[in-house]
Amino acid sequence: MTSATLLSVNVGLPKNVSWNGKTVYTGVWKEQVDGPVMARRLNLDGDGQGDTAGHGGEQRAVFVYQIESYRYWEKHFGRDDFVYGQFGENLTVDGLADDEVCIGDRYRIGAAEFEVTQPRVTCYRVGLRMGEPELPALLVAHHRPGFYFRVITEGQVEAGDAIVKTRTGPGALSVADIDALLYLPHRDLEAVRRALEIPALSPGWQGSFRELLEADATGAGTFTAAGTTAATPPAWEGFRQLQVTEVVAETATVSSIRLAALDGVDLPAARPGQYLTFRLPDAGLPVPVRSYSLSSTPGSSSYRISVKHEPHGIASSYLTSRLAVGAVMEVAAPRGEFLLEDGTEPVVLVSAGIGVTPVMAMLRSLAAQRSTRDVWWIHTARRPAEHALAAEAHEVLGTLPHAHEHIYYSSGRRLTKDMLVDLDLPADATAYICGPASFMTDMREALTAVGIQRVHTELFSALPSTNPGLVDQTVRPPHQPAELGTGPLVTFSRSGISTPFGAGSLLDLAEACDVPTRFSCRTGVCQTCVTPLLSGEVSYSPSPLETPPDGQILICCSRPTTDLVLDM
Repeated sequence: MTSATLLSVNVGLPKNVSWNGKTVYTGVWKEQVDGPVMARRLNLDGDGQGDTAGHGGEQRAVFVYQIESYRYWEKHFGRDDFVYGQFGENLTVDGLADDEVCIGDRYRIGAAEFEVTQPRVTCYRVGLRMGEPELPALLVAHHRPGFYFRVITEGQVEAGDAIVKTRTGPGALSVADIDALLYLPHRDLEAVRRALEIPALSPGWQGSFRELLEADATGAGTFTAAGTTAATPPAWEGFRQLQVTEVVAETATVSSIRLAALDGVDLPAARPGQYLTFRLPDAGLPVPVRSYSLSSTPGSSSYRISVKHEPHGIASSYLTSRLAVGAVMEVAAPRGEFLLEDGTEPVVLVSAGIGVTPVMAMLRSLAAQRSTRDVWWIHTARRPAEHALAAEAHEVLGTLPHAHEHIYYSSGRRLTKDMLVDLDLPADATAYICGPASFMTDMREALTAVGIQRVHTELFSALPSTNPGLVDQTVRPPHQPAELGTGPLVTFSRSGISTPFGAGSLLDLAEACDVPTRFSCRTGVCQTCVTPLLSGEVSYSPSPLETPPDGQILICCSRPTTDLVLDM
């Protein structure tokens, strides 16, 4: 490696910046500093980050970018207006190329010593700073991300300081190598294993790589750069016609509906905890799209859902009051990540009201397997007359050798966190909770209090937003956009909004409707915005660096080419 020099020290405190009609709080604007600057454990003096969840901290105290990359991007964009700090870096350096510097390498600059911990995090704000929205994707695709330092020895640094390598990290994996392992397809799993043996690699990247290896080992799905495993592709694309073969009134307000294939062939097996999504043109206009958990035994030849009548619910009113045997329905394939996991540890199934449906499927799955696991069945309803599937659950529990049944009625004893604690639940259990959002929050806190760490919840409303940097995080009810488009109809099924597409991306449309969104890079790299596609087709611009699994799309860089139904 040739000699390296510190060309500029750049710092800046977070500030509000206007962007696309929103306000972003960001520290990406850095300015050159004359004279020495103190490098401390968490920052350079005078520097700060707007989004401390994604930037800053001990593992990301100092960001480094190379003058060679400046020259590369000047040529790429045809620009000559770059100044030091342009890429949000603290240290602009001559040398230290991303394909030469390795994770775990240490360098002395001035009186301070630093260790390389990870590449740059893909983030839309560097594109905002540069006026080049696609830059986050380009930094990865062109193998020029830059990297973070951890401060090993605090001390002053100054432009002109020589950069001296003091230690070579183990593993011989460069910054560009590590970046490609997370964000690009065709990963070398042996290199991923080597990366996990590098102590200096930041905990966040270690966690993502562990999930990658776990996904490969278990075959649970496809790893994405967002650090998740995408579900197995759905059993069929779009909506399929199924016929109603039975409608059973479970209580005065809950009906169970059984569905079968039109040709009588067994339906594809569903997993315990999954749900079906229905398009209901006979329920009213605009056509409602709703999701309901399966309550039947997984693997059976037909599907069953159990639906509660809601007084002002257009979909539930149709399903519980007007639907008849023989009706043909439009149904998307089983989906969902609220799934019963295999294992031998105890299982705790906690539900309230109609939240009993997915855990009933889990209970039936355990019974079908003749499971010898300890099973705790904890359910609350308003009163016995409103306790749906009560006799069925009691009967199934009777077939399990280690079952514990606890029922609570809010007209007498409402289930509380203290009561749950008093049950002496096993701390090594895996728990599954379904019910109203406040109930699930309370029960999660109670289960955590008794030492249960593995807790899963089901939520049919839109997922919470992940909007890094946005100042206004107010949650508003979804609505039609201020300006209606003229393109294909886009339905956000969880939010109950159908609207014609206009301009921009599907992410832009969701934001215009106040549909909760999740994003980070906004250019098809990080896959934070990956969303289940229930029906329809899209095109991409820019093209994502890694195509999402079948049945999912990246809304940040996609546009509809047909009418769409999205699970958001």
